[in-house]
Amino acid sequence: MNLIALLIGLVIERLATQLFHWRRMRWMDRIIDAGFRQAEKLENWPAIIPVVLLAIVLVLPVFAIIFSLGDTLAGFTYLLLAVVVLFFSLGPHDIGEEVDGYCAALEAENDEDIQRAAKAIIEGDVPEEPRARIAAVEAAVCVQANNRLFAVVFWFVVLGPLAAWAYRVTDMIRRRAVFNAGRSDSSDSTAGRVLKAAVLLHGWLAWIPARLTAIGYATAGHFDEALTALRAPTEDRDATGSERSENLLARVGVAALALQDKPDETITERGVRGATAANHLVFRLLLIWAVIISAMTLYGFTQ
Repeated sequence: MNLIALLIGLVIERLATQLFHWRRMRWMDRIIDAGFRQAEKLENWPAIIPVVLLAIVLVLPVFAIIFSLGDTLAGFTYLLLAVVVLFFSLGPHDIGEEVDGYCAALEAENDEDIQRAAKAIIEGDVPEEPRARIAAVEAAVCVQANNRLFAVVFWFVVLGPLAAWAYRVTDMIRRRAVFNAGRSDSSDSTAGRVLKAAVLLHGWLAWIPARLTAIGYATAGHFDEALTALRAPTEDRDATGSERSENLLARVGVAALALQDKPDETITERGVRGATAANHLVFRLLLIWAVIISAMTLYGFTQ
């Protein structure tokens, strides 16, 4: 049942692009902010406790609906609920659409649109130097694909739609904490404490799928280069678990692309080729995951 729901959900995710704005769920920001205000009253508690409690509060309504209605209509209701939950768990933005928008901005040579599109993919500061920006976008596509797609699919397959929604909830909390911390003047403020806790919680759930995705990039791309990057020693011992996962995805994903500059290639052509290649790598890996999940289901490893 979960496999059928997963396949239907992924097809909808690929085709129903006009519905993507629904899953941004900006109205939940008010609920998350209310949870953060409650966290301010618990200054003597570790920040991870109110963050976990907030995540539980956001997961409980979905749990109640699935638990109460999942067995009705011979399981059809569960299938429908699983598809809906998966749709809202993916994203909130489609990485393929963002890459297309970035490439269109590059080809139009509109600096303002290029910066805006690149920032949407990177979800952070965009390097001003064109080649540095190109490298940052390619790495970000590999990172965001795990955050928005593969980690959600992983938890959906392993523990069902509720786990996929729980992962998305931690991501929404992390995103809102990043936004609030950016408006805060002090790194020692409650916003800073909540941000660290939100990143930590999200990093826990992203740890396993990030490593599976990195291995998948090696399979879907240039294996030798990706394997070398996977085995390469790193200097991120002081980084958080979430940062190490992102660094791994970026390093292995870019290596799997194995892109070389072509003679007489303009910076615009190089940027379009790199972003498109990263997007194609993600799509190939998604097909590989679909085949593996189908085989596991046929042999009774998943439901």
